[in-house]
Amino acid sequence: MNFGFRSLTRSALLASAILVSACGDDDDDITPPPPPANPAPTGLAAAANGQTAVNVSWTAPTTAATQFVLQRATGAQGAFAEIARPAANATSYADQGLTAATTYRYRLAAVRAGATSDFSAEASATTDEAPPTSNVVEVTTDITTNTTWTADKVYLLKGFRKVANGATLTIQAGTRIEGDFDVVGSSLFVLRGARLVANGTAQAPIVFTSSRAAGQRQPGDWGGLIMIGNARINRSGVVNIEGTGTSADNPLINYAGGDNDFDNSGSLTYVRVEFAGFGPAQDAELNSFTFAAVGSQTQMSYLQALAGLDDHFEWFGGSADAKYLVSYESGDDHFDASEGFRGRVQYMIGLQTKLLSPRPGAGNVSSDPQGIENDGCGSNAGGGCDLGFNSTPLTIPIFANFTLVGTGPGVVGASGGYGMVLRRGVGGHYVNGILARWPSAGIGYRDAATKSRENEGVFSLKGIFIAQTTNAFQAGQQTYAGPAGDIEHAPATTAASLFTALAADPSAATDLDWSLAAGVAPRTGGVTVFGGDLANRAGTFVTATAFRGAADPNGAKWWQGWTIYADN
Repeated sequence: MNFGFRSLTRSALLASAILVSACGDDDDDITPPPPPANPAPTGLAAAANGQTAVNVSWTAPTTAATQFVLQRATGAQGAFAEIARPAANATSYADQGLTAATTYRYRLAAVRAGATSDFSAEASATTDEAPPTSNVVEVTTDITTNTTWTADKVYLLKGFRKVANGATLTIQAGTRIEGDFDVVGSSLFVLRGARLVANGTAQAPIVFTSSRAAGQRQPGDWGGLIMIGNARINRSGVVNIEGTGTSADNPLINYAGGDNDFDNSGSLTYVRVEFAGFGPAQDAELNSFTFAAVGSQTQMSYLQALAGLDDHFEWFGGSADAKYLVSYESGDDHFDASEGFRGRVQYMIGLQTKLLSPRPGAGNVSSDPQGIENDGCGSNAGGGCDLGFNSTPLTIPIFANFTLVGTGPGVVGASGGYGMVLRRGVGGHYVNGILARWPSAGIGYRDAATKSRENEGVFSLKGIFIAQTTNAFQAGQQTYAGPAGDIEHAPATTAASLFTALAADPSAATDLDWSLAAGVAPRTGGVTVFGGDLANRAGTFVTATAFRGAADPNGAKWWQGWTIYADN
């Protein structure tokens, strides 16, 4: 009996051990749960970019998102609030307009199939401290020897300052230059023979702005950036920069008489000009960017003009090329060329939603702002236009891949509100563009002298898409004789439907995403092969594209991260 009991016990223990062992084996074979279908983004990082900006980045998710939700909190205890919805292919965001010496926390979620994931782990960064007063350099005299301005200082322009005597002014990436609000007309002129080398980066653009605090700034707070080269224009005699000659500090500056179309005035890359356009004389406002007789060896790319009182980009003759230009809320035309300009410009964005109130006494907002306004010679074929509208060299630019969006009705006067005004014997090739929401017409094709440029083969409109605009062409003007497919008019298509994000009243650059929405017509229809005079002039600088507008549907969002949108 005892032997049997011991045997039974031993058998039971053995069976129990086998059972436990078997259970352990089963545990080893259990399949782990699958990863979440909507995982939170990973790799979130934040880094301060000066006093008022933080660059936020993250790792591209392995599970595709349709967009992201980015939230920000201020300080250690601040509550999170949404600040942006970056697009699906984004891996970074430039958060701007922040306060110096302040810690910001960020977190990110992904949106997939309409559902929002959990938020990522937080990342934080502290903006730089504002520079002490000793770091503000007052620029009270002209620059006549080679000089470098550095990003650790703020340069305050006091009066009409010139880079002269063949000197080169070099400005480091991230440098801030302010036009002194208390010294009216403060501006920077780069005179013939001198050079400006201002090469910023997307992370650290060079900014020319008002000396007034954010929230108080207005168009016309200061003058602007004016570059004068030695290329040809089509006006003879003495032709002075508009707005000069008002004082000993602001003498007349002549830009006629040049003969070197290959002249080099320097390099501008990732440069913003904000709240400029002060008028030193009645109806003689300065522009945000003025390029007078600037030659083709000058390098220009990634430039933004914001809230200026007069034109944002204006070319008076010359042969300078440019790419990637952005213009928001101009007091007059976004892009203006005349007097024999023969440069090539590709990838242009212009947006007008309102007319901003200028600084009192600075000048007047224009009654006829346009997207593009190009002329042959002079404002009325006078003042050195020896052959009238046929004065040479003719104005024959290339403007390619432009996206120009107007205000819609009820904002500007009846003489304005055109996507393009082409007049006074102007030529040129206008290719692969979008004109949307212009209240008067898409194109004002104005006079017989301009029509003659078409007949001569030096004027064309190709691959143009016109939306939310009743009239493709201004009534009672010239008739364009190009193939019917060169102009596509879609008056019922809204501007907002064409783009990924176009807020009715943008308050930040993140309210604007110029990427073409899925399925919209301008994703195709571009001129993919250039011929004739267009091909000869385009050379290798302007490339043909299958899409229309400034945004390649499969390319980078080149305007993001360095532009801003602020009314004041």
